[in-house]
Amino acid sequence: MAIKLTIDQGNTSAKVAVWRGDEIITEAVYRSLTEEDIAALAGNIGGHFDAAIYSSVRDVTDDVRAYIRGCSSRFIELTQDTPLPIKVAYSTPSTLGRDRIAAVVGAYGLTAGNWTLVVDCGTAITYDVLSPDGVFVGGNIAPGIFMRLEALNHFTSRLPLVETSGECPLWGTDTESALRAGAINGVVAELRYYRGMLSVAEPKVVLTGGSADLVSSRAGFELTVDSELVLKGLNSILNYNENN
Repeated sequence: MAIKLTIDQGNTSAKVAVWRGDEIITEAVYRSLTEEDIAALAGNIGGHFDAAIYSSVRDVTDDVRAYIRGCSSRFIELTQDTPLPIKVAYSTPSTLGRDRIAAVVGAYGLTAGNWTLVVDCGTAITYDVLSPDGVFVGGNIAPGIFMRLEALNHFTSRLPLVETSGECPLWGTDTESALRAGAINGVVAELRYYRGMLSVAEPKVVLTGGSADLVSSRAGFELTVDSELVLKGLNSILNYNENN
């Protein structure tokens, strides 16, 4: 069975998985992905990958890209021109984040045949809509929870910077809880709003990203949380290109 490598380079870290077919056999997160990291992963499976896919929302050094290519029989760098198992209706595909594409593809593997809201709760939060027949209709981008807290601290003279962990009531009873509740409950309200705007009886909602658990526990409706959604999407894209 093919051994594959998927790499999701985000704004603050790189999430990497080694796959045997559709099963993850190794998973790791790196603050800054290096050639040495790739070499160590390859060494664990005999030094070579049957196929690899790389997705990045920021620039990556040519050395890292070349190293991944060198230790893989087939290599794909996810771009606007990469064949996908879904259709993209975004009017400017060149500006569409690769992580957003991968997350929607990952969700399609879970909810095909349903209207789906795909939410990535990371540094920024993306709300993306997938149609039952696999069309990426479009979506919105909003500040992430910690970004909201940082902005309130930065752009005011007296509001403190608070962490996301701690008391989060419906209504804050002091400045710290008011800031935290405003940021977290504000995202929950956005989630409920966008879900309601899909105008179907039971849309599917899939969450991923570092703040997904903070939001999902307060959503008040059934949803799916999948921390590996983007990696699963990258694996699906890799499989699609391997088979076609």
